Amino acid sequence: MSAFPGTFAFDEYGRPFIILRDQDRQKRITGTDAIKTHIMAARQIASTLKTSLGPKGLDKIMVSPDGDVTVTNDGATIMKLMEVDHEIAKLMVQLSQSQDDEIGDGTTGVVVLAGALLEQAEGLIDRGIHPIRIADGFELAAQCAIKQLDAIAQPFPVDPKNKEPLIQIAMTTLGSKIVNKCHRQMAEMAVDAVLNVADIEKKDVNFELIKIETKVGGRMEDSLLVKGVIVDKTLSHSQMPKELKNVKLAILTCPFEPPKPKTKHKLDVTSAEDYRALREYEQEKFTQMVKQVKDAGATLAICQWGFDDEANHLLLQQELPAVRWVGGPEIELIAIATGGRIVPRFEELTAEKLGTAGLVREMAFGTSKDKMLVIEECKNSKAVTIFLRGGNAMIIAEAKRSIHDAICVVRSLVKDSRIVYGGGAAEISCSLAVAKEADQLSTLEQYAFRAFSVALESIPLALAENSGLHPVETLSELKASQVAEKKPSLGVDCMLTGDSDMKNHNVVESLHSKKQQILLSTQLVKMILKIDDVRSKNDGGM
Repeated sequence: MSAFPGTFAFDEYGRPFIILRDQDRQKRITGTDAIKTHIMAARQIASTLKTSLGPKGLDKIMVSPDGDVTVTNDGATIMKLMEVDHEIAKLMVQLSQSQDDEIGDGTTGVVVLAGALLEQAEGLIDRGIHPIRIADGFELAAQCAIKQLDAIAQPFPVDPKNKEPLIQIAMTTLGSKIVNKCHRQMAEMAVDAVLNVADIEKKDVNFELIKIETKVGGRMEDSLLVKGVIVDKTLSHSQMPKELKNVKLAILTCPFEPPKPKTKHKLDVTSAEDYRALREYEQEKFTQMVKQVKDAGATLAICQWGFDDEANHLLLQQELPAVRWVGGPEIELIAIATGGRIVPRFEELTAEKLGTAGLVREMAFGTSKDKMLVIEECKNSKAVTIFLRGGNAMIIAEAKRSIHDAICVVRSLVKDSRIVYGGGAAEISCSLAVAKEADQLSTLEQYAFRAFSVALESIPLALAENSGLHPVETLSELKASQVAEKKPSLGVDCMLTGDSDMKNHNVVESLHSKKQQILLSTQLVKMILKIDDVRSKNDGGM
């Protein structure tokens, strides 16, 4: 009975009723008030992100409780780092996260669209339309918008021999990011990385094969794509050669150590002879281990564990370069790239299990003592590493997020190679289609359709506003032009070139990403409109 939220009592006629516990400490909002509160919270979140939309979008600085500073333009990152307490605001955070997980790009747009839909829903509720009718109308309008997207979508050739179209798409994604001063180079790196690991026939891209390494210092232009693996480690002894060619790699997950008793017995050393015998035994074991690696034909040992100075000295004497403390994910990547097998015991090491690489070199940076190991010209070029440089840690972290977005977009094109035009062109086209459909409806849903059509315009409006154009004027001109010229590629001219045709600017987005934005935001809005009662602890906060 203890889990019951209240207590039973009886009135003077013996009829039972329930007294709910902690009523004085609970806050309760019901009906339209609840929906209005939710809409207000969602609109606040959307208005925060609205200024980050598009190539002229502004960045946000997020300071964590520990004082860590993040400068970012990425919608999902801003939402993740915003510490929101309101339950609906948390749903908006999850919305941008799911767009990030599924597509990787469009995380800002999806939140702005959800905020605009809720804003329109508020007006309809004030007119006395039931929230469920609005939600159902939005769902039908979303289907109509998706149909229009399919109609205006263009086929897009994904051809490893002709990378230019893909580079243009990656450049669109990177246009709004901090890396846009060298975004051609970044776009090429993203496209090359995806095409190297992509299986074009199966339309599949394994993200685990693309590793992104970063190093503070240097210029952003110094970033490069390595068709191999970069490991943030150096050779274990400073006198080992800094460059090795035609390398045979032994990839070991067993330590260069003498065997320890695995039982609970102790080993007592009581005399100098015993100690000497133990030392000789250890040395013999070390020599045997190194010999086993050498006999297999290895010219470089990659070890997951460490080894002491004695083993290190012995490796140098035997001219066997080695790298120690290489992490698990790197070990796997090295194995995939070089075609080697990961060996758990020295006894199992054979020539067939060795990996091959054309070149292993140490890379040094400026005046710092930091060095990294680059394993290139591998047998299997399926594993690649994007190596990013930048002036400070914040720029590098943002560049890493930007390149991740670009990789995700190229991957979604490998999976579904149809595109729509960006710059708000697709949204305006959908908005016109939904408004046209609304005129055919005789039911109450026509109001929801019109509201959906207005909400879709929030994206081009925000783009125009962020670019310093007059938002309403720009939007009405574009709508008139799209209808008159029947060109769904007319969008907001963010770069102020005087040409609104996104086809000429090569501003393109993947169809899959746009569809996902509309579907996810409509689903969330439907969910929020169906909530009419909120109980929460009354702690005074939002």
